[in-house]
Amino acid sequence: MAKKPDWEIPLVAQPKPEEFDFDLDRALQSVVGLQAHVPEDAFTAQTLGTERAGNGVVIRDSGLVLTIGYLISEAETVWLSTADGRATQGHALAYDQETGFGLVQSLGRLGLPAVELGRSSEIEPGDPVIVAGGSRRQSVRANIIGRQEFAGYWEYLLGDAIFTAPAHPFWGGTGLIGRDGKLLGIGSLMVQQVTERDSVRDINMVVPIDLLHPILQDLLTYGRQNKPARPWLGVYSAERDGRVVVADVVPRGPAAAAGVKQGDTIWAVRDQSVTGLADFYRKVWASGAAGTEIPIEVVRDGRTIWVRIKSADRTALMKAPRLQ
Repeated sequence: MAKKPDWEIPLVAQPKPEEFDFDLDRALQSVVGLQAHVPEDAFTAQTLGTERAGNGVVIRDSGLVLTIGYLISEAETVWLSTADGRATQGHALAYDQETGFGLVQSLGRLGLPAVELGRSSEIEPGDPVIVAGGSRRQSVRANIIGRQEFAGYWEYLLGDAIFTAPAHPFWGGTGLIGRDGKLLGIGSLMVQQVTERDSVRDINMVVPIDLLHPILQDLLTYGRQNKPARPWLGVYSAERDGRVVVADVVPRGPAAAAGVKQGDTIWAVRDQSVTGLADFYRKVWASGAAGTEIPIEVVRDGRTIWVRIKSADRTALMKAPRLQ
């Protein structure tokens, strides 16, 4: 059974009750530890591992927990642990590929208060927040340092990602709690920022809670958004000087089957030139639903090559959650 990890944030970075206008300790009770086991033959096992650990936030009194989806993708077992040492088995209920959110339903009584969902659109750079990983000693007092578009190399795009500093060292599934005690987002990544003095610092990228409001009922009902899936190519890409370069391809993915290779430069999608990573994703997704054949122009060894990629639904390659 899962136990809360034995680590703590340095005292200087821990949140203090007097700095916030709500019951800090009560709110932090609702952040649970999460451990998931994934079968070795799972599609995501090679990239994400078979043993995954992070956090989640109770958002309904019934024991519904919001987390970051990569922690529970293809999970065979999920355990939730509370700050007072109790462990309860959970069921991986939903994973939304577009936003990155995941939902876990506790199969036993958690007995924890639910955190109210806030409005991430109302926060501004400089606002004080808590990146909550459990108790005060496992949470970071931080500030919003920016909101901007974020394009991930794994065919992922957020139009208005939230960035916070200082960084939480165990960011996955942490809860971003605002000054009013409401949940504003879920921690997803640690990235690096170059400051005005050309130094580099670690910051957290958070998925904004406003993306959950319109899809929550779909996730609860269907385990995903109730609409045609986006086309997925199976490429890992990077942006260099405005050009999109293929860093790798998924061995079992559509791009590999079409002959796309590491080092190829993505030049155009359906005769429309590509100006960056986000632009590449948008042009692919605008081509139709998963299963659409997408012509892509690549440059390889100085020569232009057209490939036709039969896109897929990434979820179809993954193991479905098992009811425990």
